[in-house]
Amino acid sequence: MDHFLQTPAWADVQRALGRRVHEKSGPGWSFLAIEEKNPAGKVLYSPYGPVADSVEAFDAATAALVALAKEVHAVFVRMEPVAAGFTASDAGPLLRARGLRPAPVNQQPELSWVVDLEGDFKEVLAGMKPTNRNLYRNIHKKGVTFRTSQDPADISVLLHFLHLTAARNGFKPQSDGYLTTVAQSLLPSGAGTLFIAELEGEPIAAAFAYDSADTRVYAHAALDDAHRKLSAGIPLLVNLMADAKEKGLKHVDLWGVAPEGEPDHKWAGFTAFKKSFGGRGVSYPGTWDLPVNKARYGAYQLARKLRDTAKTLRNKLPRP
Repeated sequence: MDHFLQTPAWADVQRALGRRVHEKSGPGWSFLAIEEKNPAGKVLYSPYGPVADSVEAFDAATAALVALAKEVHAVFVRMEPVAAGFTASDAGPLLRARGLRPAPVNQQPELSWVVDLEGDFKEVLAGMKPTNRNLYRNIHKKGVTFRTSQDPADISVLLHFLHLTAARNGFKPQSDGYLTTVAQSLLPSGAGTLFIAELEGEPIAAAFAYDSADTRVYAHAALDDAHRKLSAGIPLLVNLMADAKEKGLKHVDLWGVAPEGEPDHKWAGFTAFKKSFGGRGVSYPGTWDLPVNKARYGAYQLARKLRDTAKTLRNKLPRP
């Protein structure tokens, strides 16, 4: 799979957001890295990167990242080598042997759910739950239609539904400004597509997808709760998959899912929804840090531990 967060289109998004981005490559390796700030100082972050075709190429990419970090005075490199010549199960010992340490939290999902599109689309439909197939085939009878858009102004449809969902479920969505900038960068170039479900011409659900060379990422979606009984989000996602198939893409990445056997996980509901479309789980190595300025990185880690310990102690104190 070609990971969208390592594509030139994502570099364009980051630059549009005002961030400094570095793109480098060598024999068998490449990376996109973004300069970020955290309490330690400057960080060089490579989301779902670097990309390498062997362990030797990964070592070369890592050396280039460290050299770049020194050049821009970054305290450490943060990386997520999901396609770097080794599997997620082998990553721990291999990365530790090279001086990397698990980051305090994963920046991107460590587990994802992918639907493969190779073969006839009927085979993709056959892997879904019957309810999903039936909704896709019959929802037009209820007056629901679907359209795609490359117009950045249509991001307002998704933003409206995200606000409604956030108010209903008590979560904080990404800012309007952020998603508007992403839309303005990706939609005109064709690297992103908005999918909109409408009932008698009025939008009732929307999804925003990002495309790499072979994979479509199901990035953001929300619907109008007033029409929840229509379950338009299900056929909307199937339409998104069918469109990806027509464009010659090989996979649809439904993004993060909860680990097996954790029914109380915050993503459990999303996970059940995503798995109802068939597909397979994909494990990634997670987020890792490689200290460059070891003294400052050590102070950063110590400060985090002290803060977490103090928080734990406060939570144990009896409440008045």
